[in-house]
Amino acid sequence: MRIVITDCDHDAFDEERAVVAATGDELIIANATDPASLIANAAGADALVVQYATITAEILDALPQVRVVSRYGVGVDSVDIPAATARGVAVCNVPDYGTEAVSDHAIALALNAAREVSRLDRGLRAGKVDFPGVRPMHLIGDRVFGILGLGLIGSATARKAAGLGYQVICHDIAAGDAPEFRGYPHVSLDELLRRSQVLSIHTPLTDLTRHIIDAEALAAMRPDAILVNTARGPIVDTAALGEALRTGQIRGAALDVTGTEPLPADDPLLAIPQLTVTPHMAWYSEESYGELKRRTVENAADVAAGRIPRNIVNPEVLGAPGRNHELTSTTAR
Repeated sequence: MRIVITDCDHDAFDEERAVVAATGDELIIANATDPASLIANAAGADALVVQYATITAEILDALPQVRVVSRYGVGVDSVDIPAATARGVAVCNVPDYGTEAVSDHAIALALNAAREVSRLDRGLRAGKVDFPGVRPMHLIGDRVFGILGLGLIGSATARKAAGLGYQVICHDIAAGDAPEFRGYPHVSLDELLRRSQVLSIHTPLTDLTRHIIDAEALAAMRPDAILVNTARGPIVDTAALGEALRTGQIRGAALDVTGTEPLPADDPLLAIPQLTVTPHMAWYSEESYGELKRRTVENAADVAAGRIPRNIVNPEVLGAPGRNHELTSTTAR
């Protein structure tokens, strides 16, 4: 079987090669996201492994031998899943590889913003201590930590926030009107926005969640609220967020994901002192990195060989039971 990595910015492929060596498949490593080059590089492929490339119906039609598209990561918004399903092509991801790393990062961003660590550091390096600018600060105990999307990563973040002393509440569409979900008080989205002093986002990007945090949502938040996003950039309207930060509508924000990645150095958001930004690296740890690489190719090799993979987004194409519970909640990473 021919497995083609269409695009990937990783620095080594030892994990992928080890998987393919064990299965006896052929591995081709390319690096193109434009459709014409991708199609040319993947000619004769049985499986595509993708990182950033957008996989459309046109690409699938040009590669009729492809049986599976396996993505490095959790989100699959770059793959036309209905088109793949209609053509009998499995779509796979690795929904749980970065659970601990992403939740660690979300907590780190929340604490950094609450204690103004980055802002104080930047000020000190510039020769000043901006004590008035970072006040007021509060103890963590009894502050309300809101989780939007209580999937795997959201649940791990909730567990860690509660362990630090935060009062955790959540909103997830999968909970319906239940007063509790996965061990935490469940509230409406309006109440989550109104009460949260930290609001941490852990939803996939869908039509429902795109810009779910917009100007109206930001206006409903507390003036002492901190917004944390380690999910997908377009879930937050960053133009509206910038305005909310500049006017003091909310206290601060910490983003690992943005609409444009990476943000250009002259982006107006980067001039806002109440904002901390990291370059979409919440997923990373040495452990999660190796696991991601190995399992992405294992999923591709399994489908190409006629086996049921560990993770599949559209199991109906293989007659398999659903496995990606993280993605069944339209408010989860």
